Amino acid sequence: MLDDAHNFEETPRGAAIRSASENDVPVLLELFERSRIEGQLRENDTGADLDHLVAGYFECKDSGFWVAEIDAIIVGMIGVQRVSDDSAEIRRLRVRDGFRRKGIGSSLMEQAISFCKEKQFLKVILDVRIERGPALSMFDNFGFLQGREREIDGRKLRDFYLDLYSDTTDTQL
Repeated sequence: MLDDAHNFEETPRGAAIRSASENDVPVLLELFERSRIEGQLRENDTGADLDHLVAGYFECKDSGFWVAEIDAIIVGMIGVQRVSDDSAEIRRLRVRDGFRRKGIGSSLMEQAISFCKEKQFLKVILDVRIERGPALSMFDNFGFLQGREREIDGRKLRDFYLDLYSDTTDTQL
């Protein structure tokens, strides 16, 4: 079972990043539902991975999930799922309204990329809706390269990838 103190560190932006636990699932689902309300999710995205957090992220080889907390309130989340022997996908990056654009998303992204390096993944992938301008800028700042654009259910998505085997990522964190 996960321990709330596992991987708990204070970020320079005032939020503490720690591994998520089963006890966090109701709050994670609430953050997920807020994304649905804001129209950020695809219609077929059920959030089932959050309902089965331990099985989906902690029992699977080389996957993980973290939350950002301020004053014991979860204000953000991010997950990494192994998709092949040498690549991982960053999933579920969310920051609560009122806490956005304060560096919390960047702290979560730093945690996820550091984890991917530790696990020796060669590539990290993610996708985002094109309307999410601040997220697009953040991914650029972390050295992600833009991949293809695609449309699903009338929503335009952009794929991003980060090659961890290149020397350029060493200066990003």
